[in-house]
Amino acid sequence: MSETERDAGFELRLDGSVAPARKVAAVQVEEDEPSTHLLTVLVPARDEEQNLPGCMASLMAQSEPGFVLGKDWFVVVIDDDSTDGTLAIAERFAAEHVGVQVVRARALNGGPHSATGKNAALWQGASQDVAYTAEWLLFTDADTLHEPMSTHRAVVEAERHQLGMLSYSPRQITKGLVQRALMPLVFSELGSKYPPKQVSDPASPIAAANGQYMLVRRTAYYAVGGHQAVASQVLEDVALARLIKRRSAIRLRYAPEAVATRMYRTTSEMMQGWTKNLALLFGNPLFLAAGTLLNFVLLVGLPLLPWLVPNLVFWQDAAIYLLWFRVLLRYFTRLARSHAPMADRFISVLGLPLFAYLLVRSWQQVKLAKSVTWKGREYSQ
Repeated sequence: MSETERDAGFELRLDGSVAPARKVAAVQVEEDEPSTHLLTVLVPARDEEQNLPGCMASLMAQSEPGFVLGKDWFVVVIDDDSTDGTLAIAERFAAEHVGVQVVRARALNGGPHSATGKNAALWQGASQDVAYTAEWLLFTDADTLHEPMSTHRAVVEAERHQLGMLSYSPRQITKGLVQRALMPLVFSELGSKYPPKQVSDPASPIAAANGQYMLVRRTAYYAVGGHQAVASQVLEDVALARLIKRRSAIRLRYAPEAVATRMYRTTSEMMQGWTKNLALLFGNPLFLAAGTLLNFVLLVGLPLLPWLVPNLVFWQDAAIYLLWFRVLLRYFTRLARSHAPMADRFISVLGLPLFAYLLVRSWQQVKLAKSVTWKGREYSQ
């Protein structure tokens, strides 16, 4: 099937333009259409010269008997108009390994309904024949590192549970005090907002996925329209999970044994990334920011109160410390959902004011300015 035939009636064109979402038409794929191979991995990459070599090397180590690159599975790297050495790195891997292909994403067209760069790139990758004939599609970011033989095990897990989508939350690699203080806070709130058990429960309406690692059955992906159906969504992973869960089972879990990622290289990159996402991830970012600041005041201020108010009697001091203990217990119980190292959970107390600031900043940009910026591109919300 040609790209033109496959894209007939789609909202997202390969140049990145997209019509109003209400007119989206899903791709019709026959359930019994045969696959020529088990899996195609799609890696979008925009200015990823620091991350792509490690990601690709870890993917090349996935082959094993019965799961051979270039025969049973393939990799497609979509270069999204990179200005660094990303394309050259991808082409080098393609030249050295049978089964690796490189696609150059077409230029995006701006406009109120334009697709994000990542969505347009992934849809272009998913429109390649090697993706369209796979039984499974794995969408994974260029900053991920995959443990040996974890990819085939993921397919086995998805088939065993008869899933339409399996998404892994990677082990987070953090560097520096600011990252170590902030990241546990974000991921503990994500674990509270999107509990993996409820996401994986067919009876629950909650749906979510981690775009760093999404394994999707080909028929389930094209049946909902793939990334073209969520073309303008910044949180395309959550939006796609919601569409797929309406038709088939999905599963989300923390998988440190399978994949790791270093999301951000610098503090400024981390702040820009979470400014883009936080107000979209959490329904009431201002309320969460207020609760975050209250937590900081209680955690830091309560143990100091008896020293600042020296005339308190014993039972008053005891009541204050008992309240502090309850705050500590609640805080660290919630923080356990982040799966962060214990040392980082203690450090995270220092990150509470920064988290509150980023929540407010995200609210201002997403809700008021209705615009987010990422990797040199601005998207209207």
